[in-house]
Order: sequence, then structure tokens, then C-alpha cells
Amino acid sequence: MTAVLVVKGKGRRARSQPSPEVAFVATSPEMLEELLVGVAKENEANLSRLSQHAGSFKKSKLIEFVFRLCEQLGLHQVTRYQAVEILDRFMIQYIDKLYSSTCPGSDKDTEKIDWIQMQITIQEHFVLRIMSCVQIASKISFHYQIVDISMALKFLQSLGYSYKKEDLLNSELLVLKTLSFQVNVPSPFTHTEILLEVMGYNDPSVPVKPLHSISLKVLMFVYLMRNTIYENLLKIAIENSTPTELQRTKFLSVKEDCMLLAVGVIGTSAFILNYTPWCKVVQQLASISGVTEESISEFSQVILKHIFPGENH
Repeated sequence: MTAVLVVKGKGRRARSQPSPEVAFVATSPEMLEELLVGVAKENEANLSRLSQHAGSFKKSKLIEFVFRLCEQLGLHQVTRYQAVEILDRFMIQYIDKLYSSTCPGSDKDTEKIDWIQMQITIQEHFVLRIMSCVQIASKISFHYQIVDISMALKFLQSLGYSYKKEDLLNSELLVLKTLSFQVNVPSPFTHTEILLEVMGYNDPSVPVKPLHSISLKVLMFVYLMRNTIYENLLKIAIENSTPTELQRTKFLSVKEDCMLLAVGVIGTSAFILNYTPWCKVVQQLASISGVTEESISEFSQVILKHIFPGENH
């Protein structure tokens, strides 16, 4: 999938911020095109080197914990999604490295015991790792509030943990080194806002502000209901209620596709807003993102069925 940008009306001013929460700014069409092409290419690159364990740390309860943590710290919504993405990538690589280095050459029984002990250590410091990922995400979004060491330490202490400043510094450095300092990866939040901005440029009649407001709520819903929604999407895609492990493995790239998620969220939001004709929105999203109209429509309908169960869409 390659994004194709359609930008009209060069020189027109971007929409003013309807609230401090909205990230729309005065951006030229040329810059928007560069942004969209950039995130699309990076999305494709991420999908091409996807780990077989991708998404293992995107369980509903864990995502909810990260979201609530960011909310308690007063962080912008973009930080929540960035933190989840960083945490998932870090934990997968971190555990893989630990497992590979566990007692090489030792007998199986010793190796098993050492790995069990390693797992206990991982669990004991898991909340600290989450905080480190949140800290890093807040620094990437530097134009919003940054979680410094003192703030993080105070919050962890309020949860009953007795970490020191050195522990937080070492943990943050561990995350950065494990990910080779490659932590600024666009999240579905970024994709959603860029797509809405482009839609606003291409067609001034598009109600960007209300679409943006609804999209943020839908995106959060989909993230929290992630596994259930994608499980149903998989069953529809294969036309079978019992997917095989091979089918689940092949479907992993769909679950991790930020562009697909963004267009599905916007398509769903347009339907909820009753923005007509809805097929026009789907066509616009398809021309901008490169995702097929069929995929956008299908994904949007799956999301709608979970938001409004029992209704026909």
C-alpha cells in the first residue's frame, strides 16, 4: 500500500485550532504531502520488519493501564499511543535478548530454572519499564508536558514502589539502548490527524473539527477493544469462524497497520457524524491513503458493530 496525496487549493490557510487539544496548525500543502508520504513509508517499513510477537503487549488491560497513567500525569493523548507502541517494541526485543542469553550451553533443567527466575525479575520491574516508556514518549512530544525524573519517581512512590532516581535513569537508558534509540515511530494517532488535515485541504466542506473530536474517541475505543475487533475482522476476511495459526500469523500485518487503523477510525467517525454521502468519505480516504475502499468500508463496519451492537449498518 502506497499513500497517494491529493492536495488542492495550495496556499489556503489551515483550520484554526478549535481547542488546545487539537494539533491542527498552519501547514502548507507541500509540508502536508511530505508528512503523509513520510508516515506512509515508515508504516510500510515497520510492517516489512514486523516481529512475529508484535502486539503481544497491546492487551486491553495493559493499554488501559498506560492510558490511565498518562491521564494521571496530565499528558496529551498522542503520548498515550506513542507509549504503547514503544512499550510493545521494547518488551519484545528485551525479552528476546534475555531469553537468548539465558545460560547458553547449560543443561535444560538449569536453563529452565534460570529463565523462570528471569521472568520473575521482568515482572517485578514491569511497572518501572512502563513508566520509562511513558517518559520517553512524553519527551518525543516535547511541545506538551514532559515527565521528568522527579514526577515519575513521585508517582511510582505513590503506588508503593521504592525506586530511586538512578533506577529510573537506568531503566530509561535500557529502553533506549534496546530499541537502538529508534523510538520516534508514528502512531495511529499521528496517522489519523494527518489524514484529517489532508481531507480538510482537499475539501473545505469536510467537517474536520467534529470528525477529529469523534475520531479520538473511536481510536481509543478500538485500542481498548483491539483484540476483539481484529479477531472479528479476521473471521470476516477468511470467511471462517475458526482461524488457523497460519492465518493469524499472516493477519498480524493487518493488526499492526497504522494507516488501515486510521482510515477505519475516520470512516467510522464519519458514519457516526452522519456525514453524507458516506461513500464520498471512503473514496477520499482511499485516494489519500492508498487503502482500498472495500477495506475501509469493511473495517468501519466491524468497528461500528462493536460500538453499536445489535444494530444493522
